[in-house]
Amino acid sequence: MNIIGNIIKSAIDLTQKLSPEASPSQNQKEVLKNLLGKAKDTAFGKFYNFGEILESDAIQKSFAEQVPYFDYKKINEAWWQQLHDGNTNVTWPKNPDYYALSSGTTGKTSKRIPVTQDMVDSIKSAGIAQIIALSQFDLPPSFFGKGILMLGSSTDLIEKDNHLEGEISGIGASNIPTWFRGYYKPGGDIAQIEDWDERVKKIAEKAKDWDIGAISGIPSWIELMLHNVIAFNKLQNIHEIWPNLEVYTSGGVAFGPYEKSFNALLGRPITIIDTYLASEGFIAFQARPETDAMQLVTDGGIYFEFVPFKPEYINQDGSLVPHAPSLTMAEVELNKDYVLIISTVSGTWRYIIGDTIEFTDIERAEIKITGRTKFFLNTVGSQLSVNKLDDAVKNLEATFNIKIKEYTICAKRYDGEFYHSWYLGIDDAIATSGSLAQTLDDFLKKANKNYRVARSKALKGVKVEVVPTWVFYDWNAANKKKGGQVKMERVMNEEKFAEWETFVNSC
Repeated sequence: MNIIGNIIKSAIDLTQKLSPEASPSQNQKEVLKNLLGKAKDTAFGKFYNFGEILESDAIQKSFAEQVPYFDYKKINEAWWQQLHDGNTNVTWPKNPDYYALSSGTTGKTSKRIPVTQDMVDSIKSAGIAQIIALSQFDLPPSFFGKGILMLGSSTDLIEKDNHLEGEISGIGASNIPTWFRGYYKPGGDIAQIEDWDERVKKIAEKAKDWDIGAISGIPSWIELMLHNVIAFNKLQNIHEIWPNLEVYTSGGVAFGPYEKSFNALLGRPITIIDTYLASEGFIAFQARPETDAMQLVTDGGIYFEFVPFKPEYINQDGSLVPHAPSLTMAEVELNKDYVLIISTVSGTWRYIIGDTIEFTDIERAEIKITGRTKFFLNTVGSQLSVNKLDDAVKNLEATFNIKIKEYTICAKRYDGEFYHSWYLGIDDAIATSGSLAQTLDDFLKKANKNYRVARSKALKGVKVEVVPTWVFYDWNAANKKKGGQVKMERVMNEEKFAEWETFVNSC
């Protein structure tokens, strides 16, 4: 009997039972009050009259009326640049302890997003809440005594002036609680290795010495790591070396497109749990097995607002028009797309994080990510969100019995006519590109009314090119770097797509 595992599981079960039920909307009111109260004497708080907002009878409404929306460029140029110039107490008391470097899916240039100690504590609290939620899943007591392999960016952070810089996964891993270090793999020495290939090589070499119960990371990079472990140790599947692997915590992108290829690396099914950890904070996690939706962390260091995702509110570059209305947690509706807006304990205010979400359960504050404001494919009125594109790819996998690990798409002009041009990352023997294109087209016509209308007018057809999956990984490595928070662009504009096609042709 695993005594330690039973003790930990019993403690988690008890904590879950004793945790009081709280209203997400009430939580959010308190979070906003705390944010405004802590930041009212900062330069930002004084400029936007946080003290006056706190005295209002309708704080949420006053906050929305007095503070404009910010994207990264706007808040960085107007406010965060003052931090880089040596000022303090700008958008949050004192100075940030860290900066999260994030290029996301948009390019080579890293954003530098402030991460305060308050945010580090908030991320830790959300992580503990996620661990407590594991009591809802059907996991054996022995699981709670096993190692947890977290594959992110390097924890060897860059020292600069009076702070440290690195990707959020590296910042998080460098701040793991003392009690967790005995479970954490690959351990501090390997986690500090900057070169991703070298880090994965060390993991493959040490894998036989570890009893891993859970793994965590972005699906594409986790798959590559598992392939390396399996190949190095001459295995058929990962359960031959980690027989107690029970949980994979996915994050960064939707897991759906990777499900088939990921499962092929396993010896048996495991529990997949989605998380939503961004450079700006720990936003949500899957809290129960009955759904694959994620529960917003409404009682932490983030205040959420939701802008209806409608064409009249969205600029071409994904930013919001100034008059776009925002809704509170108490005002949202089910199954409608919203642009997610956050204000945080890192001094991020009414910030357009770039994701669109929909609520699947308002009482539980459960959401699904439906796409990106910049990667919403609507050049000719097709109005396709990333989740619809993911669904179409999953349909291809089922129809042709193939695995599609990566893809990207552009509304591209050929001789003046628009076509949806797809690149699919497929390593199997497959049907012709023409049959793949026809299947994609037929599925999206049935799944999306706007797409069907567009196909009868300005959108002339669908083109498909098939390339090996490694081309996508090499593109990411050439444009950013391997591992960490790096994700593939699902939708590209024509300029970026031209760069992509030049890269593909050079491979």
